[in-house]
Amino acid sequence: MANIQPTSLPAARTGMLIRRPVEQVFEAIVNPDVTTKFWFSKGSGRLDAGTAVSWEWEPYDVSIDVTPKLVEPNRRVRIEWPGYSGPTTVEWTFGPIEEGFTFVQVQESGWTGDADQLLKYVADSTEGFTLLMAGMKAWLEHGIQLDLTFDRFPKGIEGPQAE
Repeated sequence: MANIQPTSLPAARTGMLIRRPVEQVFEAIVNPDVTTKFWFSKGSGRLDAGTAVSWEWEPYDVSIDVTPKLVEPNRRVRIEWPGYSGPTTVEWTFGPIEEGFTFVQVQESGWTGDADQLLKYVADSTEGFTLLMAGMKAWLEHGIQLDLTFDRFPKGIEGPQAE
């Protein structure tokens, strides 16, 4: 196979229709009391611009610090967090598409590395955020806690950084 050289900086992107009002979908991302129903297991506080928080995935013994850079109620949230190769930017956008429905999109960018590393980072991040969106949809629309994040790599199964 030819050596692939990216011509632009890569980004992981995904989106999902959530059949709930934009205020409720936005709150699900900024309020850890809701987010813990479908993504991480513990958050130290709400996402407010300039106020760092910690998120924990207790089953994996992982904790990260997150710095909210921009929080526009019911429109957009941008954070910086420790990515695979150093700090990256994650941004959610929330768009009402009809009465009571929201289309939420998420994008992560800012990795560094060679082409193989960048491809892996984009794939892993896209997979993770797709699970996040599916779990959020199940929780907000049906009150079902799927535990997708924790079931992705059960004990004894190699995690996303395995080669």
